[in-house]
Amino acid sequence: MDDFIEVRDLCIDAGKTRIVNNVSFTAKKGEVVALIGESGSGKSTIALSLMGYARPGCRIASGSVRIGGREILSLPPRALRDLRGRTVAYVAQSAAAAFNPAKRIMNQIVSPTALHSTMPREQAVTKGKALLEELALPDPQTIGDRYVHQVSGGQLQRMMAAMAMINTPEVLIFDEPTTALDVTTQVDVLRAFKALVREKGVTAIYVSHDLGVVAQMADRIIVLRGGEVMENAPVDDLLDRPQHPFTQGLISASASKRLELPPVADDIVLECRGVTAGYGAVRDGMPKHPVLHDIGFRIPRGQTLGLIGESGSGKSTLGRVIAGMLPSAKGWAKLNGKELDLADPARRSRADRRAVQIVFQMADTALNPAQTNAEILGRPLTFYHGMKGGERDRRVAELLDMVRLPASLAHRSPRELSGGQKQRINLARALAAKPSVVICDEVTSALDTVVATAVIELLVELQRELGLSYLFISHDLGKVEAMCREVMVLYQGREVELAHRDVLTHAPTHPYTQELVRAVPQLRRGWLEEVPASTRRSAGATH
Repeated sequence: MDDFIEVRDLCIDAGKTRIVNNVSFTAKKGEVVALIGESGSGKSTIALSLMGYARPGCRIASGSVRIGGREILSLPPRALRDLRGRTVAYVAQSAAAAFNPAKRIMNQIVSPTALHSTMPREQAVTKGKALLEELALPDPQTIGDRYVHQVSGGQLQRMMAAMAMINTPEVLIFDEPTTALDVTTQVDVLRAFKALVREKGVTAIYVSHDLGVVAQMADRIIVLRGGEVMENAPVDDLLDRPQHPFTQGLISASASKRLELPPVADDIVLECRGVTAGYGAVRDGMPKHPVLHDIGFRIPRGQTLGLIGESGSGKSTLGRVIAGMLPSAKGWAKLNGKELDLADPARRSRADRRAVQIVFQMADTALNPAQTNAEILGRPLTFYHGMKGGERDRRVAELLDMVRLPASLAHRSPRELSGGQKQRINLARALAAKPSVVICDEVTSALDTVVATAVIELLVELQRELGLSYLFISHDLGKVEAMCREVMVLYQGREVELAHRDVLTHAPTHPYTQELVRAVPQLRRGWLEEVPASTRRSAGATH
Protein backbone atom coordinates (compact mmCIF):
# COMPACT_ATOMS: atom_id res chain seq x y z
CA MET A 1 0.00 0.00 0.00
CA ASP A 2 1.35 3.44 -0.93
CA ASP A 3 2.05 6.02 1.74
CA PHE A 4 -0.85 8.46 2.09
CA ILE A 5 1.01 10.98 4.29
CA GLU A 6 4.66 11.71 3.50
CA VAL A 7 6.70 14.11 5.64
CA ARG A 8 10.26 14.63 4.42
CA ASP A 9 13.08 16.65 6.00
CA LEU A 10 10.66 19.00 7.78
CA CYS A 11 12.33 21.99 9.50
CA ILE A 12 10.42 24.57 11.55
CA ASP A 13 11.90 27.65 13.21
CA ALA A 14 10.77 29.83 16.11
CA GLY A 15 12.62 33.08 15.56
CA LYS A 16 16.27 32.09 15.17
CA THR A 17 15.78 28.76 16.97
CA ARG A 18 15.16 25.53 15.07
CA ILE A 19 12.46 23.64 16.96
CA VAL A 20 11.83 20.86 14.39
CA ASN A 21 14.90 19.51 12.62
CA ASN A 22 14.80 17.25 9.54
CA VAL A 23 11.80 15.19 10.63
CA SER A 24 10.62 12.50 8.21
CA PHE A 25 7.89 9.88 8.50
CA THR A 26 5.05 8.32 6.54
CA ALA A 27 1.55 6.98 7.21
CA LYS A 28 -0.51 4.64 5.07
CA LYS A 29 -4.21 5.09 4.39
CA GLY A 30 -6.18 4.20 7.53
CA GLU A 31 -3.07 4.00 9.71
CA VAL A 32 -2.78 5.71 13.12
CA VAL A 33 0.66 7.20 13.79
CA ALA A 34 1.44 8.55 17.25
CA LEU A 35 3.84 11.41 17.93
CA ILE A 36 5.13 11.14 21.49
CA GLY A 37 7.77 12.95 23.50
CA GLU A 38 8.42 15.44 26.27
CA SER A 39 7.11 19.02 26.39
CA GLY A 40 8.78 21.10 23.69
CA SER A 41 9.72 18.08 21.57
CA GLY A 42 7.78 19.42 18.59
CA LYS A 43 4.85 16.97 18.61
CA SER A 44 2.02 19.46 18.09
CA THR A 45 4.14 21.69 15.84
CA ILE A 46 4.76 18.78 13.47
CA ALA A 47 1.11 17.69 13.53
CA LEU A 48 -0.09 21.21 12.70
CA SER A 49 2.24 21.33 9.69
CA LEU A 50 -0.04 18.73 8.06
CA MET A 51 -2.52 21.59 7.71
CA GLY A 52 0.19 23.88 6.34
CA TYR A 53 0.02 25.81 9.62
CA ALA A 54 2.66 27.15 11.97
CA ARG A 55 1.89 28.86 15.26
CA PRO A 56 2.47 32.65 15.60
CA GLY A 57 6.20 33.30 15.87
CA CYS A 58 7.03 30.08 14.02
CA ARG A 59 7.62 29.37 10.33
CA ILE A 60 8.01 26.24 8.25
CA ALA A 61 11.57 26.74 6.99
CA SER A 62 11.95 23.79 4.63
CA GLY A 63 10.89 20.27 3.82
CA SER A 64 7.90 18.58 2.27
CA VAL A 65 4.46 17.52 3.54
CA ARG A 66 2.40 15.51 1.06
CA ILE A 67 -1.12 14.16 1.64
CA GLY A 68 -2.53 11.85 -1.05
CA GLY A 69 0.29 12.94 -3.35
CA ARG A 70 -0.53 16.65 -2.93
CA GLU A 71 2.18 19.00 -1.64
CA ILE A 72 0.66 20.94 1.26
CA LEU A 73 3.40 23.46 2.01
CA SER A 74 3.22 25.09 -1.43
CA LEU A 75 -0.57 25.62 -1.43
CA PRO A 76 -1.83 29.22 -1.72
CA PRO A 77 -3.92 30.63 1.18
CA ARG A 78 -7.31 29.89 -0.43
CA ALA A 79 -6.38 26.26 -1.08
CA LEU A 80 -5.14 25.93 2.51
CA ARG A 81 -8.48 27.21 3.79
CA ASP A 82 -10.23 24.57 1.69
CA LEU A 83 -7.87 21.89 3.02
CA ARG A 84 -8.42 22.68 6.71
CA GLY A 85 -11.62 21.14 7.99
CA ARG A 86 -12.21 19.16 4.78
CA THR A 87 -9.14 17.10 3.90
CA VAL A 88 -7.46 17.51 7.29
CA ALA A 89 -9.35 18.15 10.55
CA TYR A 90 -8.08 18.86 14.04
CA VAL A 91 -9.22 17.77 17.52
CA ALA A 92 -7.62 20.04 20.14
CA GLN A 93 -6.56 19.27 23.71
CA SER A 94 -9.10 21.54 25.38
CA ALA A 95 -12.59 21.18 24.00
CA ALA A 96 -13.86 23.75 26.50
CA ALA A 97 -11.57 26.38 24.95
CA ALA A 98 -12.48 25.34 21.40
CA PHE A 99 -16.26 25.81 21.76
CA ASN A 100 -18.14 29.09 22.13
CA PRO A 101 -20.03 28.94 25.47
CA ALA A 102 -22.69 31.36 24.18
CA LYS A 103 -23.84 29.11 21.32
CA ARG A 104 -25.59 25.76 21.28
CA ILE A 105 -23.18 22.93 20.58
CA MET A 106 -24.92 21.51 17.48
CA ASN A 107 -24.72 24.90 15.77
CA GLN A 108 -20.95 24.71 16.23
CA ILE A 109 -20.66 21.06 15.18
CA VAL A 110 -22.25 21.83 11.81
CA SER A 111 -20.46 25.16 11.28
CA PRO A 112 -17.67 23.62 9.12
CA THR A 113 -20.30 22.51 6.58
CA ALA A 114 -21.45 26.10 6.16
CA LEU A 115 -17.85 27.35 6.00
CA HIS A 116 -17.01 24.94 3.18
CA SER A 117 -20.51 24.79 1.61
CA THR A 118 -20.47 21.00 1.70
CA MET A 119 -24.13 20.31 2.52
CA PRO A 120 -27.43 22.00 3.50
CA ARG A 121 -27.92 22.70 7.20
CA GLU A 122 -30.72 20.13 7.63
CA GLN A 123 -28.50 17.39 6.19
CA ALA A 124 -25.58 18.57 8.37
CA VAL A 125 -27.68 18.38 11.53
CA THR A 126 -28.81 14.85 10.63
CA LYS A 127 -25.20 13.82 10.04
CA GLY A 128 -24.10 15.55 13.27
CA LYS A 129 -26.64 13.56 15.29
CA ALA A 130 -25.50 10.34 13.61
CA LEU A 131 -21.88 11.12 14.55
CA LEU A 132 -22.88 11.81 18.15
CA GLU A 133 -24.55 8.40 18.23
CA GLU A 134 -21.45 6.73 16.74
CA LEU A 135 -19.35 8.45 19.41
CA ALA A 136 -21.52 6.84 22.11
CA LEU A 137 -22.99 10.09 23.45
CA PRO A 138 -26.21 9.89 25.48
CA ASP A 139 -29.38 11.29 23.89
CA PRO A 140 -27.66 11.95 20.52
CA GLN A 141 -30.83 13.45 19.05
CA THR A 142 -31.03 16.23 21.64
CA ILE A 143 -27.66 16.60 23.43
CA GLY A 144 -26.47 18.99 20.70
CA ASP A 145 -29.13 21.49 21.83
CA ARG A 146 -27.20 22.03 25.07
CA TYR A 147 -24.56 24.62 25.86
CA VAL A 148 -20.95 23.87 26.83
CA HIS A 149 -21.59 24.18 30.58
CA GLN A 150 -24.37 21.61 30.38
CA VAL A 151 -22.19 18.65 29.31
CA SER A 152 -19.21 16.87 30.84
CA GLY A 153 -15.61 17.23 29.69
CA GLY A 154 -15.58 13.78 28.13
CA GLN A 155 -18.81 14.45 26.25
CA LEU A 156 -17.50 17.77 24.95
CA GLN A 157 -14.28 16.13 23.76
CA ARG A 158 -16.29 13.63 21.70
CA MET A 159 -18.47 16.45 20.37
CA MET A 160 -15.34 18.17 19.10
CA ALA A 161 -14.46 14.96 17.27
CA ALA A 162 -17.92 15.06 15.69
CA MET A 163 -17.26 18.64 14.53
CA ALA A 164 -13.92 17.51 13.06
CA MET A 165 -15.61 14.59 11.22
CA ILE A 166 -18.66 16.47 9.91
CA ASN A 167 -17.04 17.04 6.48
CA THR A 168 -15.62 13.48 6.32
CA PRO A 169 -11.91 14.42 6.28
CA GLU A 170 -9.26 12.00 5.09
CA VAL A 171 -6.83 12.92 7.89
CA LEU A 172 -7.68 13.51 11.55
CA ILE A 173 -5.21 15.08 14.00
CA PHE A 174 -5.76 14.30 17.70
CA ASP A 175 -3.69 16.74 19.79
CA GLU A 176 -3.55 15.45 23.41
CA PRO A 177 -7.36 14.94 23.36
CA THR A 178 -7.61 13.05 26.67
CA THR A 179 -4.92 14.77 28.75
CA ALA A 180 -7.40 16.71 30.91
CA LEU A 181 -9.78 13.78 31.43
CA ASP A 182 -10.02 11.39 34.35
CA VAL A 183 -9.15 7.78 33.54
CA THR A 184 -12.70 6.42 33.55
CA THR A 185 -13.87 9.12 31.13
CA GLN A 186 -10.68 8.65 29.09
CA VAL A 187 -11.55 4.99 28.48
CA ASP A 188 -14.95 5.97 27.04
CA VAL A 189 -13.40 8.67 24.83
CA LEU A 190 -10.57 6.45 23.56
CA ARG A 191 -13.04 3.70 22.70
CA ALA A 192 -15.19 6.17 20.76
CA PHE A 193 -12.19 7.66 18.92
CA LYS A 194 -10.78 4.24 18.02
CA ALA A 195 -14.11 3.03 16.67
CA LEU A 196 -14.55 6.24 14.67
CA VAL A 197 -11.12 5.97 13.06
CA ARG A 198 -11.61 2.30 12.23
CA GLU A 199 -15.15 2.64 10.84
CA LYS A 200 -14.48 5.78 8.78
CA GLY A 201 -11.10 4.58 7.51
CA VAL A 202 -9.40 7.91 8.22
CA THR A 203 -5.65 8.29 8.60
CA ALA A 204 -4.89 9.69 12.05
CA ILE A 205 -2.00 11.47 13.72
CA TYR A 206 -2.26 11.06 17.51
CA VAL A 207 -0.21 13.49 19.62
CA SER A 208 0.33 12.51 23.25
CA HIS A 209 2.84 12.28 26.07
CA ASP A 210 1.15 9.18 27.50
CA LEU A 211 2.57 5.91 26.21
CA GLY A 212 -0.24 3.92 27.83
CA VAL A 213 -2.78 5.85 25.75
CA VAL A 214 -0.97 5.66 22.40
CA ALA A 215 -0.37 1.95 22.90
CA GLN A 216 -4.16 1.54 22.58
CA MET A 217 -4.65 3.92 19.65
CA ALA A 218 -1.62 3.73 17.36
CA ASP A 219 -0.23 1.32 14.79
CA ARG A 220 3.15 3.06 14.83
CA ILE A 221 4.88 5.36 17.34
CA ILE A 222 7.38 8.11 16.54
CA VAL A 223 9.42 9.23 19.54
CA LEU A 224 10.57 12.86 19.45
CA ARG A 225 13.06 14.83 21.49
CA GLY A 226 14.23 18.38 20.88
CA GLY A 227 12.46 18.46 17.51
CA GLU A 228 14.21 15.33 16.19
CA VAL A 229 13.09 11.73 15.69
CA MET A 230 14.66 9.38 18.22
CA GLU A 231 12.80 6.24 17.16
CA ASN A 232 10.11 5.20 14.69
CA ALA A 233 8.67 1.70 15.06
CA PRO A 234 5.46 -0.38 15.20
CA VAL A 235 3.82 -0.26 18.63
CA ASP A 236 4.70 -3.79 19.73
CA ASP A 237 8.33 -3.42 18.66
CA LEU A 238 8.73 -0.11 20.43
CA LEU A 239 7.13 -1.24 23.69
CA ASP A 240 8.85 -4.64 23.82
CA ARG A 241 12.22 -3.78 22.25
CA PRO A 242 12.91 -0.02 22.51
CA GLN A 243 16.20 0.82 20.81
CA HIS A 244 16.97 4.41 21.81
CA PRO A 245 17.94 5.24 25.42
CA PHE A 246 15.40 8.09 25.47
CA THR A 247 12.59 5.69 24.51
CA GLN A 248 13.77 3.32 27.21
CA GLY A 249 13.60 6.22 29.69
CA LEU A 250 10.04 7.08 28.59
CA ILE A 251 8.91 3.52 29.13
CA SER A 252 10.61 3.40 32.52
CA ALA A 253 8.95 6.68 33.56
CA SER A 254 5.54 5.35 32.45
CA ALA A 255 5.74 2.38 34.81
CA SER A 256 4.08 2.97 38.19
CA LYS A 257 6.71 3.53 40.88
CA ARG A 258 6.03 3.95 44.57
CA LEU A 259 8.33 6.42 46.25
CA GLU A 260 9.61 5.85 49.75
CA LEU A 261 7.59 8.16 51.99
CA PRO A 262 8.54 9.87 55.28
CA PRO A 263 7.49 8.06 58.48
CA VAL A 264 4.05 8.94 59.85
CA ALA A 265 3.94 11.56 62.58
CA ASP A 266 1.38 11.77 65.40
CA ASP A 267 0.95 15.54 64.97
CA ILE A 268 -2.14 16.40 62.85
CA VAL A 269 -1.51 19.56 60.82
CA LEU A 270 -4.93 19.81 59.11
CA GLU A 271 -8.27 18.32 60.11
CA CYS A 272 -11.61 18.90 58.39
CA ARG A 273 -15.07 17.61 59.29
CA GLY A 274 -18.50 17.89 57.66
CA VAL A 275 -17.35 20.17 54.82
CA THR A 276 -20.25 20.99 52.51
CA ALA A 277 -19.82 23.53 49.72
CA GLY A 278 -21.08 24.62 46.32
CA TYR A 279 -22.40 27.62 44.48
CA GLY A 280 -25.39 29.92 44.85
CA ALA A 281 -27.35 31.08 47.89
CA VAL A 282 -27.07 28.99 51.06
CA ARG A 283 -30.25 27.91 52.86
CA ASP A 284 -30.23 25.70 55.96
CA GLY A 285 -26.56 24.95 55.48
CA MET A 286 -26.94 23.77 51.87
CA PRO A 287 -25.92 25.80 48.77
CA LYS A 288 -28.31 26.06 45.84
CA HIS A 289 -25.89 24.04 43.70
CA PRO A 290 -24.06 21.68 46.09
CA VAL A 291 -20.73 20.21 44.96
CA LEU A 292 -19.33 18.73 48.20
CA HIS A 293 -21.27 16.80 50.84
CA ASP A 294 -20.02 16.18 54.39
CA ILE A 295 -16.31 15.69 53.65
CA GLY A 296 -13.85 14.95 56.46
CA PHE A 297 -10.18 13.96 56.70
CA ARG A 298 -6.94 14.39 58.68
CA ILE A 299 -3.43 15.05 57.36
CA PRO A 300 -0.49 14.34 59.72
CA ARG A 301 2.51 16.66 59.60
CA GLY A 302 4.90 15.74 56.81
CA GLN A 303 2.37 13.46 55.07
CA THR A 304 0.30 13.53 51.90
CA LEU A 305 -3.40 12.83 51.44
CA GLY A 306 -4.28 11.91 47.88
CA LEU A 307 -7.62 13.12 46.53
CA ILE A 308 -8.86 11.40 43.41
CA GLY A 309 -12.08 11.30 41.41
CA GLU A 310 -13.55 12.03 38.01
CA SER A 311 -14.22 15.47 36.54
CA GLY A 312 -16.95 17.21 38.51
CA SER A 313 -16.45 15.08 41.65
CA GLY A 314 -15.55 18.13 43.75
CA LYS A 315 -11.77 17.66 44.08
CA SER A 316 -10.75 21.19 43.12
CA THR A 317 -13.72 22.67 45.01
CA LEU A 318 -12.44 21.06 48.21
CA GLY A 319 -8.97 22.44 47.56
CA ARG A 320 -10.35 25.94 47.02
CA VAL A 321 -12.40 25.79 50.22
CA ILE A 322 -9.34 24.85 52.27
CA ALA A 323 -7.21 27.48 50.52
CA GLY A 324 -9.81 30.18 51.33
CA MET A 325 -10.81 30.83 47.72
CA LEU A 326 -14.37 29.56 48.18
CA PRO A 327 -16.56 29.59 51.33
CA SER A 328 -18.06 26.45 52.78
CA ALA A 329 -21.75 26.19 53.64
CA LYS A 330 -21.12 23.84 56.57
CA GLY A 331 -18.24 22.17 58.31
CA TRP A 332 -15.15 23.10 60.31
CA ALA A 333 -11.39 22.82 60.07
CA LYS A 334 -8.38 23.02 62.36
CA LEU A 335 -4.94 24.07 61.15
CA ASN A 336 -2.04 23.38 63.52
CA GLY A 337 -4.61 22.82 66.27
CA LYS A 338 -6.40 26.17 65.76
CA GLU A 339 -9.70 26.88 64.02
CA LEU A 340 -9.42 27.70 60.32
CA ASP A 341 -12.35 29.76 59.04
CA LEU A 342 -14.01 27.95 56.14
CA ALA A 343 -17.31 29.85 56.07
CA ASP A 344 -15.81 33.33 55.59
CA PRO A 345 -12.25 33.22 54.21
CA ALA A 346 -12.04 37.02 54.45
CA ARG A 347 -11.83 36.63 58.25
CA ARG A 348 -8.64 34.55 58.03
CA SER A 349 -5.52 36.08 59.51
CA ARG A 350 -2.41 36.66 57.43
CA ALA A 351 -0.77 33.81 59.33
CA ASP A 352 -3.58 31.45 58.28
CA ARG A 353 -3.26 32.56 54.65
CA ARG A 354 0.49 32.02 54.78
CA ALA A 355 0.14 28.54 56.27
CA VAL A 356 -2.07 27.18 53.46
CA GLN A 357 -0.80 27.64 49.91
CA ILE A 358 -2.08 26.27 46.61
CA VAL A 359 -0.21 25.25 43.45
CA PHE A 360 -2.49 25.44 40.42
CA GLN A 361 -2.77 23.02 37.52
CA MET A 362 -1.87 25.38 34.67
CA ALA A 363 1.35 27.27 35.36
CA ASP A 364 0.82 29.12 32.06
CA THR A 365 -2.19 30.95 33.50
CA ALA A 366 -1.01 31.03 37.13
CA LEU A 367 2.21 32.96 36.40
CA ASN A 368 2.20 36.54 35.13
CA PRO A 369 4.21 36.63 31.88
CA ALA A 370 4.77 40.38 32.29
CA GLN A 371 6.85 39.77 35.43
CA THR A 372 10.23 38.12 35.87
CA ASN A 373 10.50 34.95 37.92
CA ALA A 374 12.28 36.97 40.61
CA GLU A 375 9.35 39.40 40.82
CA ILE A 376 6.87 36.51 41.01
CA LEU A 377 8.77 34.85 43.85
CA GLY A 378 9.57 38.13 45.56
CA ARG A 379 5.98 39.18 46.07
CA PRO A 380 5.06 36.56 48.74
CA LEU A 381 8.45 37.15 50.38
CA THR A 382 7.60 40.82 50.86
CA PHE A 383 3.92 40.26 51.67
CA TYR A 384 4.37 37.52 54.28
CA HIS A 385 7.89 38.11 55.57
CA GLY A 386 8.64 41.78 54.83
CA MET A 387 11.75 40.94 52.80
CA LYS A 388 13.22 43.60 50.52
CA GLY A 389 16.38 44.32 48.55
CA GLY A 390 19.33 42.01 48.97
CA GLU A 391 17.62 39.82 51.56
CA ARG A 392 14.77 39.12 49.15
CA ASP A 393 17.19 38.47 46.24
CA ARG A 394 19.11 35.94 48.31
CA ARG A 395 15.91 34.15 49.30
CA VAL A 396 14.75 34.05 45.66
CA ALA A 397 18.04 32.31 44.78
CA GLU A 398 17.47 29.84 47.64
CA LEU A 399 13.94 29.09 46.42
CA LEU A 400 15.15 28.46 42.88
CA ASP A 401 17.77 26.08 44.23
CA MET A 402 15.12 24.42 46.39
CA VAL A 403 13.08 23.49 43.31
CA ARG A 404 16.25 22.51 41.41
CA LEU A 405 16.35 25.48 39.02
CA PRO A 406 19.47 27.57 38.22
CA ALA A 407 19.72 31.07 39.69
CA SER A 408 20.17 32.41 36.13
CA LEU A 409 16.42 31.98 35.57
CA ALA A 410 15.57 34.63 38.19
CA HIS A 411 15.45 37.52 35.75
CA ARG A 412 13.81 35.67 32.89
CA SER A 413 10.09 35.60 32.09
CA PRO A 414 7.90 32.50 32.57
CA ARG A 415 7.39 32.64 28.80
CA GLU A 416 11.03 31.60 28.37
CA LEU A 417 10.64 28.43 30.45
CA SER A 418 9.54 24.89 29.64
CA GLY A 419 6.33 23.48 31.11
CA GLY A 420 8.22 21.64 33.85
CA GLN A 421 10.28 24.72 34.75
CA LYS A 422 7.13 26.86 34.98
CA GLN A 423 5.52 24.35 37.31
CA ARG A 424 8.62 24.48 39.53
CA ILE A 425 8.34 28.30 39.69
CA ASN A 426 4.66 27.80 40.57
CA LEU A 427 5.74 25.50 43.43
CA ALA A 428 8.55 27.84 44.55
CA ARG A 429 6.04 30.69 44.89
CA ALA A 430 3.98 28.56 47.29
CA LEU A 431 7.11 27.62 49.25
CA ALA A 432 8.08 31.30 49.57
CA ALA A 433 5.34 31.71 52.18
CA LYS A 434 6.82 28.89 54.34
CA PRO A 435 3.47 27.05 54.50
CA SER A 436 2.40 24.14 56.68
CA VAL A 437 0.09 22.71 54.00
CA VAL A 438 0.45 22.86 50.22
CA ILE A 439 -2.56 22.02 48.04
CA CYS A 440 -1.36 20.55 44.75
CA ASP A 441 -4.26 20.84 42.29
CA GLU A 442 -3.58 18.58 39.27
CA VAL A 443 0.01 19.88 39.16
CA THR A 444 1.26 17.16 36.79
CA SER A 445 -1.72 16.71 34.44
CA ALA A 446 -0.37 19.09 31.78
CA LEU A 447 3.19 17.67 31.92
CA ASP A 448 4.75 14.87 29.93
CA THR A 449 5.51 11.61 31.74
CA VAL A 450 9.22 12.22 32.33
CA VAL A 451 8.75 15.79 33.61
CA ALA A 452 5.73 14.80 35.74
CA THR A 453 7.75 12.02 37.38
CA ALA A 454 10.53 14.50 38.17
CA VAL A 455 8.02 16.91 39.74
CA ILE A 456 6.56 14.11 41.90
CA GLU A 457 10.04 13.14 43.08
CA LEU A 458 10.80 16.79 43.87
CA LEU A 459 7.62 17.12 45.95
CA VAL A 460 8.59 14.11 48.06
CA GLU A 461 12.17 15.40 48.47
CA LEU A 462 10.87 18.78 49.67
CA GLN A 463 8.48 17.04 52.03
CA ARG A 464 11.40 15.27 53.66
CA GLU A 465 13.52 18.42 53.83
CA LEU A 466 10.84 20.88 54.99
CA GLY A 467 8.28 18.70 56.79
CA LEU A 468 5.54 19.80 54.37
CA SER A 469 2.05 18.33 54.31
CA TYR A 470 0.27 18.00 50.97
CA LEU A 471 -3.28 17.63 49.75
CA PHE A 472 -2.50 16.09 46.36
CA ILE A 473 -5.45 16.42 43.97
CA SER A 474 -5.32 14.36 40.78
CA HIS A 475 -7.26 12.20 38.36
CA ASP A 476 -4.14 10.08 37.75
CA LEU A 477 -4.16 7.09 40.09
CA GLY A 478 -0.55 6.26 39.21
CA LYS A 479 0.72 9.65 40.43
CA VAL A 480 -1.41 9.43 43.58
CA GLU A 481 -0.18 5.94 44.31
CA ALA A 482 3.44 7.07 43.84
CA MET A 483 3.48 9.74 46.56
CA CYS A 484 0.44 9.37 48.83
CA ARG A 485 0.24 6.96 51.75
CA GLU A 486 -3.51 7.53 52.20
CA VAL A 487 -6.03 8.23 49.44
CA MET A 488 -9.58 9.58 49.50
CA VAL A 489 -11.87 8.82 46.56
CA LEU A 490 -14.61 11.32 45.71
CA TYR A 491 -17.62 10.48 43.56
CA GLN A 492 -20.34 13.05 42.86
CA GLY A 493 -19.13 15.20 45.75
CA ARG A 494 -19.11 12.45 48.36
CA GLU A 495 -16.36 10.39 49.92
CA VAL A 496 -16.80 6.78 48.80
CA GLU A 497 -13.50 5.38 50.04
CA LEU A 498 -10.59 6.40 52.27
CA ALA A 499 -7.78 3.86 52.39
CA HIS A 500 -4.06 3.16 52.43
CA ARG A 501 -2.63 3.11 48.90
CA ASP A 502 -2.01 -0.66 49.10
CA VAL A 503 -5.67 -1.33 49.90
CA LEU A 504 -6.90 1.13 47.29
CA THR A 505 -5.06 -0.42 44.37
CA HIS A 506 -5.20 -4.10 45.36
CA ALA A 507 -8.48 -4.48 47.28
CA PRO A 508 -10.78 -1.48 46.63
CA THR A 509 -14.24 -1.89 48.16
CA HIS A 510 -16.42 0.67 46.37
CA PRO A 511 -17.57 -0.11 42.78
CA TYR A 512 -16.40 3.30 41.54
CA THR A 513 -12.92 2.79 43.01
CA GLN A 514 -12.78 -0.65 41.40
CA GLU A 515 -13.66 0.94 38.07
CA LEU A 516 -11.05 3.64 38.62
CA VAL A 517 -8.31 1.07 39.22
CA ARG A 518 -9.28 -0.94 36.12
CA ALA A 519 -9.22 2.19 33.95
CA VAL A 520 -5.53 3.04 34.47
CA PRO A 521 -3.90 2.56 31.00
CA GLN A 522 -1.45 -0.31 30.69
CA LEU A 523 1.61 -0.44 28.43
CA ARG A 524 0.37 -3.16 26.11
CA ARG A 525 -1.85 -3.36 23.06
CA GLY A 526 -5.32 -4.75 23.53
CA TRP A 527 -5.77 -3.45 27.08
CA LEU A 528 -8.52 -1.02 26.00
CA GLU A 529 -10.65 -3.85 24.61
CA GLU A 530 -10.29 -5.81 27.86
CA VAL A 531 -11.53 -3.02 30.18
CA PRO A 532 -15.16 -3.70 31.13
CA ALA A 533 -17.66 -1.12 29.91
CA SER A 534 -18.47 1.60 32.43
CA THR A 535 -21.44 0.87 34.65
CA ARG A 536 -22.10 4.61 34.78
CA ARG A 537 -23.25 6.87 31.98
CA SER A 538 -22.65 10.55 32.65
CA ALA A 539 -25.47 12.09 30.67
CA GLY A 540 -25.76 15.38 32.49
CA ALA A 541 -23.70 18.41 33.35
CA THR A 542 -20.42 18.37 35.22
CA HIS A 543 -21.47 20.85 37.92
